[in-house]
Amino acid sequence: MRRFFLAFAMPCALAAQNPTVARIKVTPAAPVAIVGQTLQLHAEAVDESGRTVPGVTLRFQRGGSPFEGSVDANGLVSAGAPGVLVVNVTAIVAGQKPVIQRVEVPARAGAAATIEIDPRPARLLATQQVALRTRVLSANKDLRTGDQIGWSSSAPSVARVDAHGVLIGIAPGQASITATVGSAHEAFPVAVVSSSVRLLAVTPERPTARAGDVIRFAVNATDAAGRPIAGLAPTWLFAPGQGLIDNDGAFVAYQPGTYTITAVLGQRSASTTVTVAPRDVRRPATVLGSVVLSKFNATEVWVHPNARTVYLATMGGGVVYTIDASNSAQPVIVDSIVANARIINDVMTSEDGKVLVHTREGADNRRNGIAIFTLDDPLHPVFASEFADPVTSGVHSAYVNTQAKYGRFVYLTADGQGRLYIVNIDDPAHPKQVATWEVPRTDAGRYLHDVDVKDGLLYASYLNDGLVILDVGNGIKGGSPSNPQLVSQFKYDLVSRRGAAEAEGTSVIGGTHTAWRYKNYVFVGDEILPFGPENRRGSMAPERAWGGLQVLDVSDIFHPKSVAWYEPEYGGVHNLWVEGDTLYMGAYQAGFRAFDISGELKGDLRAQQREMVNVNPANPKGVLPNAPETWGAVVKNGLIYVPDMNSGLSIIRIEPKAKIVP
Repeated sequence: MRRFFLAFAMPCALAAQNPTVARIKVTPAAPVAIVGQTLQLHAEAVDESGRTVPGVTLRFQRGGSPFEGSVDANGLVSAGAPGVLVVNVTAIVAGQKPVIQRVEVPARAGAAATIEIDPRPARLLATQQVALRTRVLSANKDLRTGDQIGWSSSAPSVARVDAHGVLIGIAPGQASITATVGSAHEAFPVAVVSSSVRLLAVTPERPTARAGDVIRFAVNATDAAGRPIAGLAPTWLFAPGQGLIDNDGAFVAYQPGTYTITAVLGQRSASTTVTVAPRDVRRPATVLGSVVLSKFNATEVWVHPNARTVYLATMGGGVVYTIDASNSAQPVIVDSIVANARIINDVMTSEDGKVLVHTREGADNRRNGIAIFTLDDPLHPVFASEFADPVTSGVHSAYVNTQAKYGRFVYLTADGQGRLYIVNIDDPAHPKQVATWEVPRTDAGRYLHDVDVKDGLLYASYLNDGLVILDVGNGIKGGSPSNPQLVSQFKYDLVSRRGAAEAEGTSVIGGTHTAWRYKNYVFVGDEILPFGPENRRGSMAPERAWGGLQVLDVSDIFHPKSVAWYEPEYGGVHNLWVEGDTLYMGAYQAGFRAFDISGELKGDLRAQQREMVNVNPANPKGVLPNAPETWGAVVKNGLIYVPDMNSGLSIIRIEPKAKIVP
């Protein structure tokens, strides 16, 4: 009995001899990391009195999103992209419960390198005022916030700028206006002309439109002699109601009503009115048939060119189901591909329907990559080969594209590398890597999520680096599949876009997720999700998603600009499809949505009542019953194939607008 007592008491005695760790003191106390640089954290375990506890093992680990940076076991932080890096510091003492300290390290953009100014008026009237807006970017085009802009004029007696960036015409003459932040500066010339305007008129006069239609207004100015004054940039105003008017006079109303449009030039102004009717695009929809999955979560869907065979990928089981959907009311699983993978995120066929490719992540032998199949019988794919080295860490997305001049290729993403791989599959049994490409960023912040290829241009969704456009055969930069060339890049403030999710009190991951080219627009969607396997209710499904849609005008492909947006009231934006003048979207918890995107696009698309259809595809027999988690949509011959992670596949048809019978 005594021997038992001594054995039991010994750990207690040891614990009493060693001071207890009360907290971990981390220095610097208010750490800040600069993108592209490293920061050394130091830790010290102390007791209740603040004295150092001896014999403590201290370890550093990343505790949040893996995409904005990294930390090694000794506390060396590498900042990869702007955001917040979460570091967990653990103090371990034998016989004591480990103590964990969470440290948040803001990662900020590097030094100011360029300044963008908008507008840049070429001519002003004396007494006219124009508010100048700026964006300050680092050398790798990360957005800086909070900078104080220094403004100056080469001729303050002609034109001057106040501390808030308001440009004021003083007297006729020429001046150069300069914005400065640190060593970065940007300048533009402006001419100030006499303010002797006799007459102003706004055109067009009293137009009509629907909500969401864009009307381009202009102002005609004449001097005392009746001569036109060209090149003036008025300040545009509208009232009442909700809408948008830009510096060039492009106006869009969000709601029906009568709006007054006013152009202001110095002391003069002129107005007209516009009458706006409802957009009236709502349509009924019918769910024709479905394939309910109760074991695995559905991911991507693809429809074979024959429009009768559908491929549905999954996560959790590494299965691609082959579905006979010749009868859309009764689609039937007839075969399956079983892969050594935890997640098959993407599946796609070639344009001629002869080859199928699916991605692989989470293989138990860590040999992931892509698998390639031939489709002599589309309902029964036959394995041809795999492409694993050097992408064994996993492939998240893959896009199959054929160009007559170059052949058939797979453009794929590489987990852990943030790199694009281009693989020739003219011979499906012998895939051949021909090129790679990556953004010039540290590994810690570089991640390529998705690719889209149209007309020899590749649109890469680069998470922290926005949209990247490459020439892979178009010719505008001399590129080809084996020699991809950068065309342009569009980066934006992802830190703010993640802010709404972080305000819910959870770490998040996300950024530029998907892109789709349509006419002179590229639709760019952000995926922002809670980071971690479970939500606060304990479910494996995300509690909710965030993220919106941006519409980029790429009529000047070398200088994309954001012109419109969609922010869901709930849920997020996942995968997209555009067919005709309709955009189809998987919106996670917000289900399936379709939008009218006809005409010119500008401003808030949701406020303009452009939503046509909203369908909740949740099923009571799904993996997670009655809980929508809609992945995306594929359109073929007027039918929409909608995969939902928690329910499986739904086949939907949008019906004509119901006729109103008097």
